[in-house]
Amino acid sequence: MTTPVLRVSHLRKQFGDFTAVEDVSFSIEPGEILGLLGPNGAGKTTTIHMLLGLITPTAGAIEMFGMELAAHREQILQQVNFSSTYISMPMALTVEENLWVVGRLYGLSDIHRRVDDIVKKLEMEEFRHKVTRKLSSGQMTRLTLAKALLTEPKILFLDEPTASLDPDIAHKIRALLKEERRSVGLSILYTSHNMREMEEMSDRIIFLQRGKIVAEGTARAIIARFGQADLEEVFLKLARER
Repeated sequence: MTTPVLRVSHLRKQFGDFTAVEDVSFSIEPGEILGLLGPNGAGKTTTIHMLLGLITPTAGAIEMFGMELAAHREQILQQVNFSSTYISMPMALTVEENLWVVGRLYGLSDIHRRVDDIVKKLEMEEFRHKVTRKLSSGQMTRLTLAKALLTEPKILFLDEPTASLDPDIAHKIRALLKEERRSVGLSILYTSHNMREMEEMSDRIIFLQRGKIVAEGTARAIIARFGQADLEEVFLKLARER
């Protein structure tokens, strides 16, 4: 029996009198893509921030690779990365310079080869020498994805990873993520408001509402449970019950 890459047990986060996350428990197996779904304000970002060690849980435990995050933070986070359309990179550096900085921060060997490889995979050659502040939103999204994949993490947290990409590039990104999962056993926690994308990418889905898990299972099982035509209809049904 394999050890889960990530195990979350009875996680809770309070901000004063407000409870953002309440008694959330789940796990991710090696090579699994777990979808984290829910309306704005459901607790998705708070959960991810706790998993990254950016905020401290009020209660509960987080384990990665069989180790407690609280006790082994540096060792764990060396094997983790994160991408979101809502984060920024140093704007005065070029795309390539930003990737070199990330490589050095993580102590990567053969940075030149790794940067060349990820630039090619994400089709960034035409803007690799462009100053970051001049990037389009879609190019910035690819840069944050490149930053996340450059370090060859064992688990990747993706928050709306294709939100600003055109359909062709978004399709290629999804194919690349699936190939990384297949070839190196990459585990992924995936959030998106694109329901077709969630159905395509996720092995399992957990649905958060008001900080609690209200549904869990494959997309097909969740759709059947709520008697809806597709995942989007399930999302609308649950979101409108708030």
